Amino acid sequence: MTRPRLGTWFIGTAVTIFFIGLAGVVGSVVVNSFGTRWFDTWLPEGFTPDWYGQAWDEFTLLPVLGVTLTVCLLVAVISVLVGVPASYVLARRAFPGRRALYLLFLLPILMPPITYGIPLATVLYKYGLAGHLSGVVLANLVPSIPFVILTMTPFIEQIDPAVERAARMCGARTVQIFTKILAPLLIPGILAATILVVVRTVGMFELTFLTAGPDSQTLVVALFYSMSAAGIRAQQSVDAMAVIYTAMMLVLLVVALRFVNPTQLVARVKDDSE
Repeated sequence: MTRPRLGTWFIGTAVTIFFIGLAGVVGSVVVNSFGTRWFDTWLPEGFTPDWYGQAWDEFTLLPVLGVTLTVCLLVAVISVLVGVPASYVLARRAFPGRRALYLLFLLPILMPPITYGIPLATVLYKYGLAGHLSGVVLANLVPSIPFVILTMTPFIEQIDPAVERAARMCGARTVQIFTKILAPLLIPGILAATILVVVRTVGMFELTFLTAGPDSQTLVVALFYSMSAAGIRAQQSVDAMAVIYTAMMLVLLVVALRFVNPTQLVARVKDDSE
């Protein structure tokens, strides 16, 4: 057996083992979320969907989902309103320090959120913003706006600048060019950026945990607290909540992958980091 074939076999075996283990963990959580009693057997003694109703009531999931939806919408809208014009400037204008500024925008994406989350939360608590919905939104904007810039810049660069020059020759102003010409062409990119920001915000634990209060917890933070209180609550209801969260993330990821190719984003980060 040649070395390339041996390496391919080893990588394939490792990937297969990983996915089997992952499927086993996820499968056990899903099965337990429907199980009545599961002790020292391959499968639970019975199955019931009642744990989902219990999790819905115990963890007050309706207000939590409402907060999650509100935070995601606010973060997505503000990020797009700020990030799209910033991406246009970076894509169309050449100025000293442009490359350094772009790399600065990438730092909140490349760095672990906890590294800047603690000092950020300290500042927000100092000014009375943390512990409320506004603090959660402001904290999540720090990585979300650069993420929109990263996503939108390639879309803008693909549009021929001659289109803008032709519009200017016809008397169109900058605002008219942006709203009537560029905006319709950028709709796929804006949708992709919005969906990716929503996915990132739903899954953002560190920044939300550090700045959320009792009435501003998103679903991922509520799931963490439910796991911490697993000793006083049935494990099945905790697993039911985990299944709800996982299902939401999977739906968002599937929708996001229909609008954007992750390899393009990875290549973009690599090109701008070099």
